Amino acid sequence: METRVEQAVDKKRSGKFNCAQAVACTYCDIAGVEETTMQHMTNAFGTGMGSMDGTCGAIVGAGVVLGMIHKDRMAAMRDMKTLVTRFKSRNGAVECHALKGVGIGCPLRACNDCVADAAGFLEELLP
Repeated sequence: METRVEQAVDKKRSGKFNCAQAVACTYCDIAGVEETTMQHMTNAFGTGMGSMDGTCGAIVGAGVVLGMIHKDRMAAMRDMKTLVTRFKSRNGAVECHALKGVGIGCPLRACNDCVADAAGFLEELLP
């Protein structure tokens, strides 16, 4: 499969997609979900889960795709653990507030880069 990482980043840059939507909608054809439906499924994950208090939305979007392609809880969980481990190793955190540097004023990673990382790691796990 040709990489779609830049497509995911372009979706985020457009301002029409949050981080979760940018990743998930880039791979919605592989997941077997219509793009509008995928956008609705990932609406709540902009600025991370819980409005920056939880997991980065780009990671959540990748998890939605993994769940849809595997259709098997254990396989999806296995791959999600791999994706999260790789993301954290590269970026030092998986929580949106930590990635954005909330409270410390020193961001670890920009949103577009988080989208690129999540998309890239997802692609490594796609069958």
